[in-house]
Amino acid sequence: MAKQDKQPKTKSKKQAEGDKGGNRYALYGVAGVGLLAVAGAGYFLYREKNVEKPRHRVVEEDGFFEVREYPELLVAEATVAGERSYALDKGFSQLADYIFAKSRDGEKVAMTAPVLSASAGAEDWVTRFVMPAHFTRETLPAADPGIRISTLPARRVAAVRFAGTADEATIADYEEQLRHWVGAKKLKATGEPERAFYNSPFIPGPLRRTEVLIPVA
Repeated sequence: MAKQDKQPKTKSKKQAEGDKGGNRYALYGVAGVGLLAVAGAGYFLYREKNVEKPRHRVVEEDGFFEVREYPELLVAEATVAGERSYALDKGFSQLADYIFAKSRDGEKVAMTAPVLSASAGAEDWVTRFVMPAHFTRETLPAADPGIRISTLPARRVAAVRFAGTADEATIADYEEQLRHWVGAKKLKATGEPERAFYNSPFIPGPLRRTEVLIPVA
């Protein structure tokens, strides 16, 4: 008796529909995760756009470049030695513990934007949080060890704004562009460049706002 060839098993209509449904639900699951990520980023972007920022007057605007005048600003600052990214992370953590009352008693202080980072000489970097405008030195909570309450004098700065990842190479490139722009405008730099970070890591790179600032006269 001849051996019969085995025929491939065919799925029933119900099984086929079940597989299609499973694939469809898997796609819905992927889409759902994506939508949640977008919604989460949108929430943080909305919240961060509405945090208090220091008031200032724009004196000149030229594309992504500006000259601004800032009033005197009350800041909390922490100085850390090391590479910029390490110093910024550590300084940010110290200041966050202070304003969110994690390292002290008392009420929280509202977060503002931007977070400022600048060279403090040698291998030191200073990170600054601008305090909400309604505070004074007398009404701010007492500073933690390693944190100073200071005042930035009223000043004029040149600024360049950009989006995307603010790695060291990108910041250096925009700083160079800003220096050229300052020179072309016949302005005189009166201090070291500062970096201004407006967003948390929750915000996608293309939506982040970063600036380089140079005090000028």
